[in-house]
Amino acid sequence: MYTGLEEDYDKVYRYCYMKLRHRQTAEDITQETFLRFLEDCNYKETGRRLPFLYTIARNKCIDYCRLRKMAELTEDAALYDCGSQNTEVRIDLQRALEKLEQEEQELIFLRYVNEVSVNDISKILNISRFSVRRKTQNCLKKLKSIMGEFY
Repeated sequence: MYTGLEEDYDKVYRYCYMKLRHRQTAEDITQETFLRFLEDCNYKETGRRLPFLYTIARNKCIDYCRLRKMAELTEDAALYDCGSQNTEVRIDLQRALEKLEQEEQELIFLRYVNEVSVNDISKILNISRFSVRRKTQNCLKKLKSIMGEFY
């Protein structure tokens, strides 16, 4: 049951950091997520651990923001590791991502940074697989359009 938790921990941390844009808070929420997971004695679905962890993390991030009355943290965040060595492109991509709605950013992050399956994203966000695919396509079109403004 606990095999691969370290890799899952890194993915959940990146997800929390993407949502909160604050390193220490993301670490705290990630730890709370795993504590909640380990305390849940009812969890028995093998192979479905990561979507469950993302759901816990998402709810904890929402709760944190709600408690702190923060709609969005403005601290600059490092761009996710997307393989680009070109600093200008990375900065432009970060700016383009910031122009997307929060839900769109979350969808892009889950699908392309953490490589979560469409089926798992549908469970995490509580929407149909069809909606995940459609929204992903729309987000990519929007992102491409925004990137076109920079070039």
